[in-house]
Amino acid sequence: MRSYCAVHVDVGYLLASAATYVTGSSLRRGVVVDYPTLIARLVEQAETDSGLPLLRVNWYDSGARPGGMPDYQQEEIGLLPRVKLRLGRLSYSGDQKGVDIRIGLDLAIQGRNRVADAVYLVSGDDDLTEAVEEAQSHGVQVVLLAVADRAGRPHGVSKHLRRAVDGLLLVGPETIEATVRSVAIPEELLPEGAKGETLEEECAAVAPEGVDEVMPAAVEEEGPGEPAADPVETGTAPPSPAPPSPAPVPVAAAEATPSPATDGAPRPGLPSPAVFARRRATALVLPGADMHMEVAVDPELGVTEEVVDGVAKRLVASWCATSTPEQLAELRRAAPTLPAELDRALLVDLASRTQDHHVDDEARQHLRDRFWVHVGRVRME
Repeated sequence: MRSYCAVHVDVGYLLASAATYVTGSSLRRGVVVDYPTLIARLVEQAETDSGLPLLRVNWYDSGARPGGMPDYQQEEIGLLPRVKLRLGRLSYSGDQKGVDIRIGLDLAIQGRNRVADAVYLVSGDDDLTEAVEEAQSHGVQVVLLAVADRAGRPHGVSKHLRRAVDGLLLVGPETIEATVRSVAIPEELLPEGAKGETLEEECAAVAPEGVDEVMPAAVEEEGPGEPAADPVETGTAPPSPAPPSPAPVPVAAAEATPSPATDGAPRPGLPSPAVFARRRATALVLPGADMHMEVAVDPELGVTEEVVDGVAKRLVASWCATSTPEQLAELRRAAPTLPAELDRALLVDLASRTQDHHVDDEARQHLRDRFWVHVGRVRME
């Protein structure tokens, strides 16, 4: 019988870890993923390490549509060769249901039937430890594929699971950087002409030929005792040498020539409506936030207020990068009730930062309190 390797992917872990690497928080909505390339990279790493051909990739996720049904993106993933969707469902509160048990059952049953000789598990969940040991008892080798953090360590992996597996491989930064990007594109990567500009720069870009600026210019000095006239308010241009008298114009031609004040075009000295239409949308900014700066966890002190505050600040900064002022107003109106997605991301981020330390209810509540403090500090630009 031919030997194979298999890859079991806990999508919740994979995307949360990749999003943390890219944006600083585990919010899945903050990243865009090239799934075919990412899956191909994982398969290549498993085949290279095991020296065996791939049997299949089991893709464990929650169905994004009601009843655990796949959405369009999940359907596309399921159509990839040798990829099988194994979907759980989302509860009304947004919690994932049925995914962990599917992974555990597949590990145990496929191990008992020796479907594959080596299984590469992309997960960090402590609940899978017993299923890993069951598969190993039937002669299957289970290797952990963990996403590396920015320090080169496995991100969010339970110490019990790490102790149980036969080996550990890291999904390196080159894979994550090639397949996962932030929804908020850095300004330096925007195409020419799409970057934000000041109003003065935008006005100058559309200035009519022969006009130095379209912004209201400073009024030239007048003679003693002569009041300065504002060309914008009066609609007149600054005094200039009188041109030579033009030839008489026929009455019909004069009637057909639109007056500068009535032709609908903006007067020189004022920005056109198109200039204001090109203004960038208002962004949300958390002052003093660095999404990639982590507060070190002291093994002796454990979960400190500084660590909790750092986790809350990074999540708010990551959320701001993909949200609008309207969403900010909606979030503040709902306070102190946290959306399930944000609450889950807060707890996941704190657990991944302090995985060897117990996080009690008081620390969780303090984490939520600090989240609202930083939401109150968010400003619009």
